Amino acid sequence: MNRSIINKALRPFGTTIFTEINAIAKTYNAVNLSQGAPDFDGPDYIKAKAAECIMRGPNQYIASEGIVELRRAIAHKMKRFYDVDVDTEKEITVTSGATEGLYATMMGILEPGDEVILLEPFYDTYPPVAALANANVRYVTLRGPQFELPEKELAAAFSPKTRAIVINNPQNPCGKVFTREELAYIGFLCEKYDAFAIGDEVYEHLVFDGKNHVTLMSIPELRERAFVISSTAKTFSMTGWKIGYVLASPELTKAVRMSHQFITFCGQSALQEAMAFAIDLPDTFYTELLDTYNRKRMFLFEGLKEAGLNVYLPEGAYYVMADIRSLGFEEDSTFCRMLPEKAGVAAIPASYFWKDRTMGKEYVRFCFCKTDETLKEGILRLKRFFE
Repeated sequence: MNRSIINKALRPFGTTIFTEINAIAKTYNAVNLSQGAPDFDGPDYIKAKAAECIMRGPNQYIASEGIVELRRAIAHKMKRFYDVDVDTEKEITVTSGATEGLYATMMGILEPGDEVILLEPFYDTYPPVAALANANVRYVTLRGPQFELPEKELAAAFSPKTRAIVINNPQNPCGKVFTREELAYIGFLCEKYDAFAIGDEVYEHLVFDGKNHVTLMSIPELRERAFVISSTAKTFSMTGWKIGYVLASPELTKAVRMSHQFITFCGQSALQEAMAFAIDLPDTFYTELLDTYNRKRMFLFEGLKEAGLNVYLPEGAYYVMADIRSLGFEEDSTFCRMLPEKAGVAAIPASYFWKDRTMGKEYVRFCFCKTDETLKEGILRLKRFFE
């Protein structure tokens, strides 16, 4: 065969680092603190609701935009937590996870030659999706340990070619939680350059230390310019169900639905109905969720420090970034490929979240969406290895 069968837009990206590290972890039976997937399921009563819906049926195609019960629950959630009114019929599209929501959004609005601004470190799905849409990416770096929004650099990145900016809030991998003032400044720039803001808000209910999650839809300058993408996976620990959604004004929603109908068309009715039930759970569910994850956050943070790592306490999400230079290591990729075999623990090299991988090579990312037993064993193995 004389030419590559892989789309040229995808060739620079290769296999994701998550797939590679997971394979190494499996080979050495390592404690896997790499990929952000819980090693436990969500509540049994949510699974029971899905089983009930499957047995009751019907189990056929549903409306492309999602069942009305789920869209109503999402609208109620936006009012309940953020005092934002969302139209059930015209402003909500249920997708196959947040990843498909991102893809449907970007494919729905981007033209070849458009520019997309990504804040780095970034979740690794963003650049390939922009590439598939034939858009050009401009990167703006958030610098640790605070990862504050660099206003001058961001303003310089905007231009008449800017079509959209992607904001992951809370941010994976560094746990940054954007302030209302930072988001308002992004709104100001989007208004100035007639651009859109795409908010990846899947960790919206995991914000710690008394901070509040600010959704893009609550920023006045962005109410008609924002696409807010979220998911039920992180909140209810059912990542395999792939129930996500996109919120946007009616005109913007048309673009999302136009592409969504040709990607998956629709999702699974039973799982959507179960998630409608889950979203409407009482406040105690959400407070207990946050308390549990805060305890896990502090346990991993303290354990990594005791193992000798210089650790950054995240404001949100369920990842902890650690600086490996305190242990005499200089490069994350080699470190993370060695760790499963030598220490029996897997982590993600954080440089893969930067375009220029020399910028994040001193960091590795550990996740704490794991059982207490998993976290304890992982920390024990790390202490033994570094000692």
